[in-house]
Amino acid sequence: MKNTMNKKPNTLRKLIAAATVAATTLMSGNALAESSVWKVSKGDDHVFIGGTVHILPADQFPLPVEFENAYKQSDAIVLETKLPDPQDQAAQMALLQRLSYSDGKRLSHVLSKETYNSLGEYLAEFGANVKELDGFKPGFIISMVAMMEAQRAQLAGEGVDAYFNKKAASESKPIEYLESLEFQLDMLANMGKDNEDTLIRSTLNQMSSFKEMFTALLPAWRAGDMKKIDDLMIKPVAEEDPATFKTLFTDRNMNWVPLIEKMFEDQDREFVLVGAGHLAGDKNVIELLANKGYKVTKL
Repeated sequence: MKNTMNKKPNTLRKLIAAATVAATTLMSGNALAESSVWKVSKGDDHVFIGGTVHILPADQFPLPVEFENAYKQSDAIVLETKLPDPQDQAAQMALLQRLSYSDGKRLSHVLSKETYNSLGEYLAEFGANVKELDGFKPGFIISMVAMMEAQRAQLAGEGVDAYFNKKAASESKPIEYLESLEFQLDMLANMGKDNEDTLIRSTLNQMSSFKEMFTALLPAWRAGDMKKIDDLMIKPVAEEDPATFKTLFTDRNMNWVPLIEKMFEDQDREFVLVGAGHLAGDKNVIELLANKGYKVTKL
């Protein structure tokens, strides 16, 4: 694997390096009164839940004040998973191996000829050759594609999760996680299994309007306009690829709710930070908690 990687063109190596980071991280009128941060209460106790954007342009900083206030009032932050160090080459290689086929199967074996050719044409725009990526699984490919589009649109940058991860680490504030890195890698490695063609076609369709969608997503995120986020981000995935939507959103939302409920059993006050998409649409985290009787207030 390592020797093969060293032979790849420089452009492709850069794209792959960026995608390994993206793979473990892959958003109204009353805007002035709301944000993408909620206070979830049970009696006198509460936790904060913030919807994040995993890739955030530098001009979106500073963050809405509600994020900083929730952070200051919390004893610990809770992220989706531990963020890998992009400088750790051994870890990056391990990620690549997990997201590569090892059983003789290839991407070209699981995609229709039409979809494979469409992917090849798309990657060629970035100086990449689809044949050199034939050994990678779809989960890696869609992460790579998203990062490439963000870079092309000049919208790539440190996400909200990474910002608070660094901030908490520098201030020795405890950092907890909803999922293990192992879980996220397994999820990506198995994404689209037996449904690979639909996943890649859906991704390519969405990338055709990436800049337009992401540009509209940012003000919706800042304002906490979850209906807009639902329309822009959630519904397209749910309608085009229900299986992937279930894996990425519904199943994980339902797994996280019991973990958040346990946070009310200790004396600490947590600030939970998850992708904004998990707080919008059907069976989102906020809705699931409200249905269980928790009082939810948007800040």
